[in-house]
Amino acid sequence: MTELSGPPRTLNPEQKKQLAAWVGYYRDLGVYDFYRREGEASWASADYVAETVANFPPEQELPPRKLKPPLEPEIAAIPETIAHITPPTGTAADILHSIREDLGDCMRCPLCETRNKIVFGDGDANAQVFFVGEGPGADEDAQGIPFVGRAGQLLNNMIGAMGLRRDQVYIANIVKCRPPQNRVPEPIEANTCSPFLLRQIAAVKPRMLVALGATAATYLMGGTKRALNSLRGQVHAAHGTNLVVTYHPAYLLRDPRQKAEAWKDLQLVMQHLGMNPPARPAS
Repeated sequence: MTELSGPPRTLNPEQKKQLAAWVGYYRDLGVYDFYRREGEASWASADYVAETVANFPPEQELPPRKLKPPLEPEIAAIPETIAHITPPTGTAADILHSIREDLGDCMRCPLCETRNKIVFGDGDANAQVFFVGEGPGADEDAQGIPFVGRAGQLLNNMIGAMGLRRDQVYIANIVKCRPPQNRVPEPIEANTCSPFLLRQIAAVKPRMLVALGATAATYLMGGTKRALNSLRGQVHAAHGTNLVVTYHPAYLLRDPRQKAEAWKDLQLVMQHLGMNPPARPAS
């Protein structure tokens, strides 16, 4: 193969045809100016490229593209269909079933690409207490039920300590699909999923929401990040009901010393609802 040391003075018809095609291609991309770097050999001289561009047939005028107006980041992640769904009527269980049907085989955010099962929610449709976690883990992703792993076993114990059974409360998460490696959900994921969670809360009408961990607290309280300890120890107003913030059971497994603090949070819930702790069996 002959190596060119510089641009030739003339081009053969095939080279001209190729060059014209490339110029047309780049014009379609919006590139109109061409430059040759110093010291680089090229079979197309700068003068010839300029001449070719000048003599290239004019572009056909295309109709203007219909572009959708840009959406605000917080709104862009919310499925358009959610805002137009007529609130269903019927029992709380009927409404939850309708919400699950609307969710379908959800493909609204990137988490659908790695999940195994959608984890919708579990429990009493008329529960007084509604627990909200961050997102499903490996066990939940495999079974499609929230809080069934080690953290779920601890949550069951916490619920029992309140004098309740798991089937007397409702449990859901900020996102319904497992984030890879159990990472914190991205804002687009949480914002896409949250309309369904808010509809679940509206259907159940709990007297108390319990946010399990910082992520649940952040999204249930409007997206403002605050230190978890600054949110604990008080009853907040949120989504037409009350909200108490406590530690996520997975955190309590890592630091069991905080279980006593979590019990204080649950006692606050019980106090607000007029519940008495179960009597301990006689020894």
